[in-house]
Amino acid sequence: MATTSERPVVTDSGIAVKPVYRAEDAGLAQPDPGTYPFTRGVYPTMYRGRLWTMRQYAGFASARESNERYRYLLEQGQTGLSVAFDLPTQLGLDSDDPRAEGEVGKVGVAIDSLRDMQILFADIPLDKVTTSMTINAPASVLLLLYELVAESQGVSSDQIGGTIQNDILKEYAARGTYIFPPRQSMRLITDTFAYCQQRIPRWNTISISGYHIREAGATAVQEIAFTLADGVAYVDAAIKAGLDVDEFAPRLSFFFVANPNFLEEVAKFRAARRIWATIMKERFGAKKAQSQMLRFHTQTSGASLTAQQPLNNVIRTTIEAMAAVLGGTQSLHTNGFDEALSLPTQQAATLALRTQQIIGFESGVADTPDPFAGSYVVEALTDELERQALALMEQIDTMGGAVDAVERGWIQEQIADSAYSYQRRVESGERIVVGVNRFTDEEVSNVPIFKPDENVAREQTEGLAKLRAERDSAAVETALENLRQAANGTENLLPFMREALRHYATVGEVCGVLRQVWGEYRPEVRL
Repeated sequence: MATTSERPVVTDSGIAVKPVYRAEDAGLAQPDPGTYPFTRGVYPTMYRGRLWTMRQYAGFASARESNERYRYLLEQGQTGLSVAFDLPTQLGLDSDDPRAEGEVGKVGVAIDSLRDMQILFADIPLDKVTTSMTINAPASVLLLLYELVAESQGVSSDQIGGTIQNDILKEYAARGTYIFPPRQSMRLITDTFAYCQQRIPRWNTISISGYHIREAGATAVQEIAFTLADGVAYVDAAIKAGLDVDEFAPRLSFFFVANPNFLEEVAKFRAARRIWATIMKERFGAKKAQSQMLRFHTQTSGASLTAQQPLNNVIRTTIEAMAAVLGGTQSLHTNGFDEALSLPTQQAATLALRTQQIIGFESGVADTPDPFAGSYVVEALTDELERQALALMEQIDTMGGAVDAVERGWIQEQIADSAYSYQRRVESGERIVVGVNRFTDEEVSNVPIFKPDENVAREQTEGLAKLRAERDSAAVETALENLRQAANGTENLLPFMREALRHYATVGEVCGVLRQVWGEYRPEVRL
């Protein structure tokens, strides 16, 4: 965690900055930060005592190469890890699976087994850092691998902290890296809630994600509504599985995008907090303040980055990061300016981290919570975003909830319509994108391109062959058969998966057993 000491704060002109500004200062009545409904922030002093976690998303090629990038970023002042997995891993496929061909290590790190995970976190003390993992369909598998790595380091499960995305509903609606049908996927999620409650109490068991919904073309209103509707579905499922809301809800977290539309984005975060607090208190009867808080990670918008004039992306990312901070984020990833062209180079990743550090330590915006409270436009936008998002959520409720709305394809259609409308505005010139449809030039960018090691697929395949030759095959087969039987029943699946992974069963083998029992999700084709 980046930290600042609690101290008297003054501007460059020597003007004292109050710890909190209230109604008598702004002329508008608002509850203090850290109090229900948390419109102004989830903690009383927000960043005056501790800055947000600076968590740069990274992962590529092999576990060894990604480990080197993680250790470099930590040395540069990054305060939390965020792991990007390649597409085969996200889909529960081993690197030697024919369906993985051409994708191994391309958009993230390839993880096939506990051995890869041990290499990925070598020389990184897991009791000293928190780790976010962007993984959904096989999220429970990767969490168990992380727990086993910590165990091999001598770190107990109750000492590790972090987040798994584990949000399958937005995969069906917006992103596409799903494996199993929705109902079975929901079982895995609630099993994970229960497992972590018992064994990994510091872990955020889900990161309910509006990021990918917005990046697929949704509006800010839809991002709030669809994300929080998904959250309602997860809470409903957990309660129906017998869990107590005040036991699991404090470990729920959220993940939003920050777009360049600055004032609307600040208001979006404030509105989302207020809606979620109200839902948790009034709909689900949550009594703990921690159960009512919407704690969230933010990533600046990848979709806003342009391949044309890529240095412009530095400005876009800075604006977006400022919106996230002014909106009260708990952790933040800032994109590299070259990400419309390739994975970020080390130079671009370092500059992205420096962007956060300059905002945190030089800009002054972290000196007081919710600096825009009382702004006529921000307060009006907060109220209007809340009103429109609640109206959309009511529509979803009439369909039976988010799972039914996804299965009917309604949410997918709403996002597609918004994406089409936005693209038409760009192509007509109504929506100006600097360097793309206005202020263009013919100069070709000479920005360096990052190129992952092309040998990673061969190395992963060879590593898998060696692993299978060296492990206790009988123990693996027994553990996988026990998992198969459990999947046909109602027991919590994570202890069975953990036992198989401990014996070096692969991610593909564990997911393969569940594929055999549950089948795979095939969305209805709509014309």
